[in-house]
Amino acid sequence: MIRVNDKFDVAWEEGMTVHRLLEKLNFSFRMLAIRVNGVFVPRREWNTYPVQDGDDVKVLHMTAGG
Repeated sequence: MIRVNDKFDVAWEEGMTVHRLLEKLNFSFRMLAIRVNGVFVPRREWNTYPVQDGDDVKVLHMTAGG
């Protein structure tokens, strides 16, 4: 299992990447920041960055305000 935002448990799949995890959660918001086990993952690496069983993932929705 992968824990996301201390709220969701997602079943791990062989070869899972950050991109696939976001697909499984139906997260499609454009302005996201991702951390896996406390490590920031740049958007350009989402398609290849592996997510392992037991990882702790944080998905942050960036918003503008003032």
